Amino acid sequence: MPVLPPGPRMPRVLQTAIWFRRAQWMMGECAKRFGETFTLSIAHEGTWVMLSNPDDVKAVFTGDPELLHAGEANRILLPILGEHSLLLLDGENHMTQRKLMLPPFHGARMQSYRGLMSEIAREEIGSWPAGTPFRVRPRMQALTLEIILRAVFGLDDGRSLADLRVQLRRMLDRLTDPRWTAFLLALGPERIQHFGPFMREMERVDRLIYEVIATRRASGGTAERSDILSMLLAAEYEDGSGMSDRQLRDELLTLLVAGHETTATALAWAVERLARHPDKLERLAAETRAGEDRYLKAVVYETLRLRPVISLVNRTLKAPMCLGGYDLPAGVKIVPSIYLMHRRPDVYPDPERFLPERFLDRAPGTYTWIPFGGGVRRCIGGAFAQFEMEVVLRELAARTTIDPARPNAERVYRRAITETPRHDAEVILAR
Repeated sequence: MPVLPPGPRMPRVLQTAIWFRRAQWMMGECAKRFGETFTLSIAHEGTWVMLSNPDDVKAVFTGDPELLHAGEANRILLPILGEHSLLLLDGENHMTQRKLMLPPFHGARMQSYRGLMSEIAREEIGSWPAGTPFRVRPRMQALTLEIILRAVFGLDDGRSLADLRVQLRRMLDRLTDPRWTAFLLALGPERIQHFGPFMREMERVDRLIYEVIATRRASGGTAERSDILSMLLAAEYEDGSGMSDRQLRDELLTLLVAGHETTATALAWAVERLARHPDKLERLAAETRAGEDRYLKAVVYETLRLRPVISLVNRTLKAPMCLGGYDLPAGVKIVPSIYLMHRRPDVYPDPERFLPERFLDRAPGTYTWIPFGGGVRRCIGGAFAQFEMEVVLRELAARTTIDPARPNAERVYRRAITETPRHDAEVILAR
């Protein structure tokens, strides 16, 4: 049995350059040429074996987490998130930390943020200009950052909120700037940690985050507060200990980086798609005004299917494994492709159409609808992000109509690791 599937023969540096600018196009072209399983070679990442067969993806998501390390595969994020980040942990350490962090993101606790999210969305949408073209994505970035600062960090007003808002916005803009990201990619995760400008950027952010943590610890009463930082401060491991300041810092930054840019971009794509499908927008507005949310959920599902913000998930193979007809060696990275899975015509007929109705009669498949990954490594904030999208889109549909500002649908534009609308979802609003 062959060891690795076929793939492009071009040098790694050229593959990396193409991947950095046009990842989804590259996946599509490779799938046409090599089939649903192929190999890529990416700088600082090693060998990728990309999958899009549902059975293979299921095997990865249900496989032994000791064999398939997601944390190790995410090491490129180490300089930003820190070694205690849930995204970088594996094995028992990951399961212990995940168990501690899970409660705020599900059930009644998550629902308790509805009022706060609605208030922030109403204020933000109310400030948007009517009758003139404007770009939605930057406004969604401001909106989702405000939700994180108030729901996750628990900041209501004052200098701490203002300072953190400015500094986090500056850091996030840097991290998603393709020019800055290209520089980080060239240096690699180990060297970038000691790069002066990067170190100073992170030190400014860290100082403010540690100030918030220290103030919250000193104030006491965390058990009575509903923000996620306070819940994490009150949470205890099985031995009765709590999270250290460094652990809290790493997890707060993880929630910020993983949940801010991605949710803002997904919301921008939802607006871009709805603006070009007025019949879908009209149905959404009518049903949300009637107090129904079935079509709203379908719009969110379909947006995340057709325009996934992240194109893949990643696992490092720690021992040989037979998968997709190949005897894969230890050390390669197994990469389920979200983008390719969501475009399989056998799973999603007419896959390029924006068709929320496809999710009215069936729930998303566990291993075929994977914008948040799957298995024990499924994004811990996935349900929170979907809930946030629903709240914001409900407020938007209830208060405005949307027309596209450009005649043609916006192409995908790659910013760092996210796939955004090329013109930031430029639309025209009418109150």
